[in-house]
Amino acid sequence: MSKVAQIVTELVTPILDEMGLELVDIEYKKEGSNWFLRIFIDNETGSIDIDDCGQVSERLSQKLDEVDPIPTAYFLEVSSPGAERPLRKESDFRKAVGKHVHITTKEPLDGASVFEGELTSFEEGKLTVQESKKTYVISLDQIDTARMAIVF
Repeated sequence: MSKVAQIVTELVTPILDEMGLELVDIEYKKEGSNWFLRIFIDNETGSIDIDDCGQVSERLSQKLDEVDPIPTAYFLEVSSPGAERPLRKESDFRKAVGKHVHITTKEPLDGASVFEGELTSFEEGKLTVQESKKTYVISLDQIDTARMAIVF
């Protein structure tokens, strides 16, 4: 985690806790000539709305102005992670059991490094993904990226 992400996490967490929301992810990156600070938030029901984003943005913006941890100009964006939200924490994986996921691994497992299917279980740091007729057991330390997936 970058230093900016660490500072922003410390600033936004009390705001989110007070509002009954959770921090999903923080991105701080340059796109073209502009810097963007993106905060992704969610709640238990996955029903974040524009008012939630606006309140968090306003309150966090005040805190960022006070602390001023970012030396360059940037755009602050607060939003829901969307239908394909990233899975990073163990609690994310527990909530995703029974749902469709997309996993990439750091190294191939059984000749593959991309897995998409139903997350059938998550126990003791290992997830089981049912991909059509094949089942894979993947440990957290093998995962490069993980996210929810939309099935068409």
